[in-house]
Amino acid sequence: MTILALGINHKTASVGLREKVAFVDNKRDLALTQIQESGLAESVVILSTCNRTELYFHQPNISPREESEENIQWREQCFHWFAQIHQLDENELRECLYFKQNLEAANHLMNVASGLDSLILGEPQILGQVKQAYQFSEEFYQQHQRTISTKLSRLFQRTFATAKRVRSETEIGSQAVSVAYAACGLARQIFDNFGKLRFLLVGAGETIELVARYLIQHGAKNIMVANRTHIRAEMLAEKLNAPMQILSLSALQLGLNQADVVISSTGSPDTLITKEMVSIAQKQRQFDPLLLIDIAVPRDIDEKAGELDGVYSYSVDDLQNIIQRNMAQREEAAKQAAEIVKEESKAFFEWLKQQQSSDLIKRYRQDAEQIRQELLEKALQAINQGQDSQRVLSELSYKLTNQLLHAPTQALQSMAKSGNSTGLQSFSKALKLEE
Repeated sequence: MTILALGINHKTASVGLREKVAFVDNKRDLALTQIQESGLAESVVILSTCNRTELYFHQPNISPREESEENIQWREQCFHWFAQIHQLDENELRECLYFKQNLEAANHLMNVASGLDSLILGEPQILGQVKQAYQFSEEFYQQHQRTISTKLSRLFQRTFATAKRVRSETEIGSQAVSVAYAACGLARQIFDNFGKLRFLLVGAGETIELVARYLIQHGAKNIMVANRTHIRAEMLAEKLNAPMQILSLSALQLGLNQADVVISSTGSPDTLITKEMVSIAQKQRQFDPLLLIDIAVPRDIDEKAGELDGVYSYSVDDLQNIIQRNMAQREEAAKQAAEIVKEESKAFFEWLKQQQSSDLIKRYRQDAEQIRQELLEKALQAINQGQDSQRVLSELSYKLTNQLLHAPTQALQSMAKSGNSTGLQSFSKALKLEE
């Protein structure tokens, strides 16, 4: 009974190769179908993001020993299938793929879901992506009148609970480690209620999009966007499905006169917001607190603007210093999180071993019952045919004993040959053969 993981991620492969092995929905469906039809695994969950592609298999029919011949053959078969479905040269993939098994595989999945294996330590989005991957497989198997195996399902449920523990018991996600989030964090330190504030965002690129998302998530309702091209700003508002007042760069002064928070990130080579412009705005605003955050390189906002009364001014360097401090705190929290993951993965594997033992006992009892029924049926037929009942019963007991002892005897011989003294001792204690 084996849990296995096959993967490629930002640590082992370039973005170009990661793009080639991504599973979009159609290809993911094809992969699940092929794995089901080929018997490569009983169940599988496919996680595919921009930073990783990983497959988590439950394969109960191969040895849990990693170096066993059947295990090595399975890996080669799996590796060949992975290269084939993506139409890639196996030599291109071989050095970039990793295999993990059983406890190591469980530990890895929990680290991934908890953000401990991410490009940005502690990033929260990955947990949602892991949940979506599991849900996709769950729906696929339901459509094919099947279910995800109990063992794989239990692993993922335990993983979700572990990630939740990491979030609630450590500070792994409490500090900003991106420029966009750090900018919003600064605004939250100075102002209490985003709903009452007016924000001016200068630019409409990826960073400003992230800033806008964070602001909206924290209750911002009044957002102005000033950009060189009007259509780009409109596309941003449409993408975020939020009402925004669109301004041209020539109307920046109008936006400044109304804004409580200004966050700027453009590619302009020139200063867009001068000290004089901010001074005019402050007079209009009666010197209420004004926060200026300049994420651009080179700067969009005159650094001397921070000298004016009521103005709080921060540059990208200030944000990077905040991020570095926060990153150090996250790394400390990650040590605590790793201990939680270690504890939870070990607990899952203890459960898995108990299940394996229970399944083994159940199968052995079923086999024993089948043997008993077959021998009893033959014995009754013999008695009904007039054979000596004492001789029939004697033969029944002899055959029953022999057949029931056959499997345990083989297991004992195997343990003796492999030098498994622990197994022999346990067997001896169970039969009360030790002095």
